Amino acid sequence: MAGWMIAAALAGAALGAGVPDKPAPLPPYGAAYTPTTVDERGLWQQADEAERDLRDSPVVVRDAALNAYMAKVLCRSVGEDRCRGVRIYVVRAPVFNASMMPNGMMVVYTGALLRLRDEAELAAVLGHEFGHFEQRHTLASFRRGRTIGDIIAWTSMISPYSTLPASLIQLHFAYDRAQESEADMMGLRYLTAGGYRPFAASHIWERLMAEQDATALGRKRHVTHRYAAGFFADHPTHLSRAIDLRAAAGSEGDRGDDALDAFQTAMRPWRAGFLADQIKLNDFGGSEYLLAELANGAWTPELLLTRGELYRERGNPRDLVSAAQFYQQAIDQGCTDPVAWRGLGLSLLRGQQVAAGRAALKTYLEKAPAASDRAAMAMLIGEGGVQ
Repeated sequence: MAGWMIAAALAGAALGAGVPDKPAPLPPYGAAYTPTTVDERGLWQQADEAERDLRDSPVVVRDAALNAYMAKVLCRSVGEDRCRGVRIYVVRAPVFNASMMPNGMMVVYTGALLRLRDEAELAAVLGHEFGHFEQRHTLASFRRGRTIGDIIAWTSMISPYSTLPASLIQLHFAYDRAQESEADMMGLRYLTAGGYRPFAASHIWERLMAEQDATALGRKRHVTHRYAAGFFADHPTHLSRAIDLRAAAGSEGDRGDDALDAFQTAMRPWRAGFLADQIKLNDFGGSEYLLAELANGAWTPELLLTRGELYRERGNPRDLVSAAQFYQQAIDQGCTDPVAWRGLGLSLLRGQQVAAGRAALKTYLEKAPAASDRAAMAMLIGEGGVQ
């Protein structure tokens, strides 16, 4: 399965594993593996079926500019010869995940795109998944055998967030410790070969650890799962992966290109939608951490609006006060999204500030005359006859 979410959400590997001082140069590229046995041909047929189903699925983001950008980053990372046989599908789902199938199909979740800071980190994710592909890990896992427990564990995590085709969900394999470590190191070599900053790979794991801590604390759970073997004890923990990747990057790890501007330009049209998807996870602690991490001390109107939605959704009395403040700050900073006035009005009404709440909702209806909830909002402000 996805080298990133299952190894990211679940994880395990010993600390202190030996890592090279510098990533080794890329090996010569061989042509994509052609299945020879009956079992192997069956696996490829399953992958082809899953890709056909996914290709027609409504969860796929079909924007030409975004998909061209993803392909460009992959090709810069792994080389034109390697990337030529890969088809990338961006899937609308707010969890951190990416996966690679043996027939050349790569799947990247929008939850991963939201959490990445720059192009170097995106290249690290894509390179890691391509490392699984080049080393034929899915084939090795297929030969080793897939357990029903792996499939149940994965589908239980993704089922609330997406409507992936059943054929893709069934085509799931968990990689073992050695395979994950090998893909980590291959991804690091691709980063270096592409001229990206090698430390980008370790930074991803460091933030994922902190986000999972925040999720656990927000749900009043004990924070221990990340620093010891987790659900799949044969996967590297986030902590060990971050340490090993940082060590492997060596003294040159903080040198190289981030391509921050290109990444931000590609993601800008999508970030508001990805943020809205995140709020639907009902993960207050993790979402609050993620928003603060994205803000990095500079809260934009977009992030303030999302933070208002997060607090309003939880809805404790103090949350409603905070939500109203965040909405107002977004508006004061120039937010033009009518949702800000809607959220402000609803927060104020629930906080018993009736006059101010109705005024905000009236502004919302003026700014969004074709809003789908126009009738309901009109009722709240005492204008039930508004059409």
